[in-house]
Amino acid sequence: MYMVFAMYTSIAIAVISVLVSCRMIRRAQKQIVEMCDILTDIKNGNGNRRILSEPHEIAAPLTYTINEIVVSYENRLAAFRRTEEANKQLMTSLSHDVRTPLTTLIGYLDAAQKGIVSGKEKEDYLETARRKAYDLKEYIDVLFDWFRLNSDELTLSAEPVEAALLTKNILIDWVPIFEDKQMDYCIDIPEQPFPVKLDPDAYMRIINNLIQNAVAHSHADKIRIALSKDDGAVHILVADNGIGIEKEDLKHIFERLYKCDRARAERGSGLGLSIARQLAEKMNGTISVESMPGKGTIFVLTFPPAD
Repeated sequence: MYMVFAMYTSIAIAVISVLVSCRMIRRAQKQIVEMCDILTDIKNGNGNRRILSEPHEIAAPLTYTINEIVVSYENRLAAFRRTEEANKQLMTSLSHDVRTPLTTLIGYLDAAQKGIVSGKEKEDYLETARRKAYDLKEYIDVLFDWFRLNSDELTLSAEPVEAALLTKNILIDWVPIFEDKQMDYCIDIPEQPFPVKLDPDAYMRIINNLIQNAVAHSHADKIRIALSKDDGAVHILVADNGIGIEKEDLKHIFERLYKCDRARAERGSGLGLSIARQLAEKMNGTISVESMPGKGTIFVLTFPPAD
């Protein structure tokens, strides 16, 4: 009797197992069909589709992996679209920002070369043309840096340097500009070593971008550049007493092509601060900013201690 009961029990268990297996197989087959439909939909441009699956189901690992791939693909596609839109904006800006000063430059040079002006006036025309040429070169240099950064073609070569001496050498070229623009300047660099590991050329670009931003756009009559050290980290401060930055603009200040003052849209590329941040990050540094409208702006560039 016991043997018969055991046999029927075994048969019942086997039947139940077969039924459960068949149900699981049908569910898996249904999910595969759903996957094909959803993937076709995704292929046709609907990146919001996801494959649903319970953790205990056979196809769960596969559905989760496919969903992760789709999310990753959508994120990359969104980033590509943002970059494409930024490039379109940049090209539109380039057509105006380069053509206008170039046309002006040619006009001054033609007037001087054709004898339309002479004497002191000719000298003034040539000086204006020279300044326009340097402005144009600066703009093109910024564009070149931005394209290299965003195409991963720019490689930095970090090396141990003495930040105090390097910063002083950079500021030597700025002093005549401060004086020409009648800006009071305070350069506070202590007579002590500031060892840090960075790329000297990239560091120079960052400092120049921060100072250029203050000189060209802050409407300040005072600027302060200071070097300090805290627990080995080196801090470079660039502060001005200009018009400041509105709170809403401050959140976007390091975004590419962002210009706080729409009224000055004809000046500047809107790339300088974005380039400065990207260069700092490539050297394991950071840039922070504080500002109050009507009071001025403070940028702080920080690099970790040298190894």
